[in-house]
Amino acid sequence: MSLAGDRRMIRVAIEAAQSASAADVPVGAVVFDADGTEIARAANAREALSDPTAHAEILALRAAAKVYGDGWRLDGATLAVTLEPCTMCAGALVSARVSRVVFGAWEPKTGAVGSLWDVVRDQRSTHRPQVRAGVLEVECAGLLEEFFRRQRG
Repeated sequence: MSLAGDRRMIRVAIEAAQSASAADVPVGAVVFDADGTEIARAANAREALSDPTAHAEILALRAAAKVYGDGWRLDGATLAVTLEPCTMCAGALVSARVSRVVFGAWEPKTGAVGSLWDVVRDQRSTHRPQVRAGVLEVECAGLLEEFFRRQRG
């Protein structure tokens, strides 16, 4: 996929992030099929759902699995997300057989796609998706900075 295509996908993920509840950290994730067609999208909803697993990536993967042609296997799919996935989400996208991961902002405290850990490219794994990092990083980081500025307000 081209950088322009990945930027388009991250812009859609930014839209998804903006739909998060006021209490949830604005992270958005969108699953696209191999042709670049949107399959599912979600925003973080841990606070809204009182669910520690309700990260945007998990919710988007669950929704995509319901509509994707091969059940839980998301072969050929790209997950675009505004923030580097954590270990839970990175493990889920590997388990779902997502082909590509595109993310915006790096997460140095909990990131598992290159920052703190690199779950998706671990040589011991049976599936290793391609990764493009830092796409529209400034815009994605800006969403988080604004959210935390309001929280400290």
